[in-house]
Amino acid sequence: MKFFQIKGRFPAYHKEVPKTAIELLAEFLGTSLNQFIAMAVAEKVSALETEDFFKERAKQANLKSFEDILFRPGDEMPREGDELEK
Repeated sequence: MKFFQIKGRFPAYHKEVPKTAIELLAEFLGTSLNQFIAMAVAEKVSALETEDFFKERAKQANLKSFEDILFRPGDEMPREGDELEK
């Protein structure tokens, strides 16, 4: 994993990561190379789908309602560290 130290950045594409490094990671995780690659692809797809999910949810946000709920009066004091400045 000297790549990150030598280049000072993450690899831009898969060919920049030596196959031996990927094999070492797969071995460390106790899996085959093919299974490691499949897991990496699935993780990336999951991250992209999660990003899309939250972007769509954000479009439905009503900030006025959020602030009304956040600053509504209540009879219970916030827990220590949960106080908000207005």
